[in-house]
Amino acid sequence: MFRRRATTETEDTAAQEPTVAPEQPTGKGRPTPKRSEAEKARKERVRPALNRREKARRDRERMRAERARTRQAMNTGDERYFLKRDQGPVRKFIRDYVDSRRTIAEFFLPIILVILVTSLIGIPEIQLISTLVWVVAMVLLVVDLSILGSRVKREVRRRFPDEPSKGNAIYAVTRATQIRRLRLPKPAVKPGTHV
Repeated sequence: MFRRRATTETEDTAAQEPTVAPEQPTGKGRPTPKRSEAEKARKERVRPALNRREKARRDRERMRAERARTRQAMNTGDERYFLKRDQGPVRKFIRDYVDSRRTIAEFFLPIILVILVTSLIGIPEIQLISTLVWVVAMVLLVVDLSILGSRVKREVRRRFPDEPSKGNAIYAVTRATQIRRLRLPKPAVKPGTHV
């Protein structure tokens, strides 16, 4: 009697449970940590800091781990761990827009280094030429970045009308002034690609 009732209850609960569609992914999306790692993490969470110095050391280690994860994500292109300023479809579009063009701004730092070295030479004519090149480079840089900022604003307004446009031009300008190899997140498009 008890057995029969128990089986009908399990049948009722099984009938009430929703079925999972086979197309939906199951699982947690990451590998299970080793037992030793899980125990170490649990002990770290449970064990309180003994003093202020110990707490500061733990905070430094945690921040170091977060920075390493963010740096790895910037190199591989994993948007989940990007910094807040780099997240979102608008910022991805701006990065691709800037990376698809060659600008004077990305060559500005090497030009300035050459000008600095030539200005240290004791010949007045070379110093005068390096000063003139510096002034021309500065004027070209300002014009180039102004054009880039206005184009980025216009394209973002056209493609993403509902998104706020605050800070997009500054983001594009700061990305454009970096040397291409040193840009983070890494460029996803090659120069000359139409975005």
